[in-house]
Amino acid sequence: MDRQGLSEKIKAYARSLGFDLVGITPVRPPEHADAYSEWLKKGYAGQMDYMVRTEEERRHPERRFPWARSVVSVAINYSTPFGEPKGKDPARGWISRYAWGEDYHEIVKEKLDRLLLLIKEEVPEVEGKTFVDTSPILERELAAAAGIGWVGKNTMVISPKIGSYLFLGELFLNIDLEDDQPIFDQCGDCDLCLKCCPTDAFIAPYLLEATRCISYLTIELKGSVPMELRPLLGDQIFGCDICQEVCPYNRKPVPTEDPSFRPREGLYAPELIPFLRLSEEAFKERFKGSPVKRAKRRGFLRNVAVALGNLKCEEAVPALAKALVEDPESLVKAHVAWALGQIGTEEAKAVLLQAWPHEGDPEVCSEIEEALNGSQEEGPKAPEGT
Repeated sequence: MDRQGLSEKIKAYARSLGFDLVGITPVRPPEHADAYSEWLKKGYAGQMDYMVRTEEERRHPERRFPWARSVVSVAINYSTPFGEPKGKDPARGWISRYAWGEDYHEIVKEKLDRLLLLIKEEVPEVEGKTFVDTSPILERELAAAAGIGWVGKNTMVISPKIGSYLFLGELFLNIDLEDDQPIFDQCGDCDLCLKCCPTDAFIAPYLLEATRCISYLTIELKGSVPMELRPLLGDQIFGCDICQEVCPYNRKPVPTEDPSFRPREGLYAPELIPFLRLSEEAFKERFKGSPVKRAKRRGFLRNVAVALGNLKCEEAVPALAKALVEDPESLVKAHVAWALGQIGTEEAKAVLLQAWPHEGDPEVCSEIEEALNGSQEEGPKAPEGT
């Protein structure tokens, strides 16, 4: 079979496995490798140290895989047909669409592994390696070069047919295949994604400061959320879709055909207060097989507390009070204290005042004091001597 015929057959196999988009490129240094290095030097990656450690691997895939000749890039649509979720219940949060269903890493990886087996049936001597997201590869650049879409001003890969709700994957092969052509940038003058970001995370079109991105703050950041950014998180408790929601190419999204990405029970606009009662074991069981587990319990409950504070959810005060005293994580307690200060009712202030003398963690004490002193102009203040 000639190169073009094999390339077309591989694409047909990929579509039969459920991939919505597929394209092929040769293995070569990324065109924007220098821009990526500059992005890292400016500290825009924040605590994502793995990006710095693997910089050279991302810049030079041809060195890491000297045997590889071609890359098959794939994308699968995860958009779901759910609409506005909240109704009249104010105590609900928002989880990014990509985390509603099963963990996409396993689903996409399994499909890519099956694709490799199908190719082996055609070319028994072929060798290949599959990747999904976590590997040191500049996959958005590969996807764009393969014609999956273009990298938009919000730094997401956008398909003119499907939009940007896409999971990406790659299959490196040791055979030469027919290359595909990239799609030209079709963002035009539109800058809705830049204007609608609550935290102003976009320094410029196509340039994201990850340390201000809500997805980074709710997932990658392991410590305290900066005080000035907490009110900007709104009700987001894991990830953020805002820059995708406003994109014209997602205005009428094509629903996914894969049931694995439909919302698991309780992940679509979930009730927030019950999350405060999750133990470590209950958290692991609740989010087994879900991307949400990446935030870990301490990070997730930190986010829940911030959301409840932003919603000024008075009915959450009893659960927050219990967490302030009993939660084993200082990070959670600190953000619970902030939430109580934002709610600012007499009940919330009383909880803070009662907890303060018995709290031994300096960070939590500081948050309690800040919450008391900042939650009202008059009334009880935090005790002196902190």
